[in-house]
Amino acid sequence: MKSQFVPMTAPLNCRLFPAAPTSARAWGLLLATVGLIALTLWWAEPAAAQGIRVKEIASVQGVRSNQLTGYGLVVGLDGTGDQTTQMPYTAQSLQNQLQQLGLSLPPGASLQLKNVAAVMVTGQLPAFAQPGQMMDVTVSSIGNAKSLRGGTLITTPLKGADGQIYALAQGNLLVGGAGASAGGSKVQINHLSAGRIPGGAQIERAVATPFALGDTIDLGLDASDFQTALRVTDAINKKLGSGTANAVDGRVIRLRAPADPNARVGFLAAVEEVRLEAPVPVAKVIINSRTGSIVMNQAVTLAACAVSHGNLSVSISSTPVISQPNPLSPGAQTVVTEKANIQISQDSGSLIEVPAAAKLSDVVRALNALGATPQDLLAILQAIKASGALNAELEVI
Repeated sequence: MKSQFVPMTAPLNCRLFPAAPTSARAWGLLLATVGLIALTLWWAEPAAAQGIRVKEIASVQGVRSNQLTGYGLVVGLDGTGDQTTQMPYTAQSLQNQLQQLGLSLPPGASLQLKNVAAVMVTGQLPAFAQPGQMMDVTVSSIGNAKSLRGGTLITTPLKGADGQIYALAQGNLLVGGAGASAGGSKVQINHLSAGRIPGGAQIERAVATPFALGDTIDLGLDASDFQTALRVTDAINKKLGSGTANAVDGRVIRLRAPADPNARVGFLAAVEEVRLEAPVPVAKVIINSRTGSIVMNQAVTLAACAVSHGNLSVSISSTPVISQPNPLSPGAQTVVTEKANIQISQDSGSLIEVPAAAKLSDVVRALNALGATPQDLLAILQAIKASGALNAELEVI
């Protein structure tokens, strides 16, 4: 059997790649398409692979802010200050302030002021703050002033927990509210008895920190967790070299830092940018008994259980009953009495089977199937936890 070769008369028009564009517009479309594909692939990388940074779950121990508090006076109010007859310390504070300025009032003088208010001034002294720098302060009324809008805080020393003065506050208040009253009517928007002074305090004393002392620096986790401490230690050693970090316990990680302050700053900057896989939080359910709010994280799971919940309601109504005497009855009076009607009703609570749930969405769906209010869920969750079907820690705030 002989094979016969048949020549192809038509040219083979098959290409693995498209032909090169011949115009500038075609080249532009090709480049735009390639760029769009590259951008899509870059954004398609899972967010979980990015992880979290060390600075988001830990902080350097000893590097923190400090609370400052002071007592002062706000002047220049438009008749909305303290009533000095009811707040004697406002008048006494003003007299002390005037004496420091060389003005003495006659003995027994009664001050009837309406444009002065006694206030408490609070602020946070930032870490590494130096004398001469400015910080924000919050001014709050401690008397019966109607409004602090338009007032000016006179020089007020701010003290720390040790009683030392660390800053001096003064300036015009910014109050995010407005109000007006006339003829017994009153209109108010937002809060008028507290305000803020941006950059209203000048720092006068610095707080020493142990940042540049010793050969080691302690890194404190925001939440105590041995698994997170181990992951942070491994990530730092992998990034900056073995032996750089050692876990002391479930919260503290000890770093071997350079002695030179400049090198130490760069070292901590590199440590804070180290990324690691986001740790799984402890399964926890937060219950606010005052507002009925319930918040749970993604680690909460629910085992199969059965729940029966019925509502008990008590209704009390009172109806006035008027007893009218006869018209010719001497000395008789009309008597009004109350007739009370008390009703007790209880909804029939059926036994509902709650299936096992391994995800937060399934837990929420299973609890919503009960048809209970948030207040009822407080008791239901506590009962489920006591039965061992809720795999989470309950925290009541």
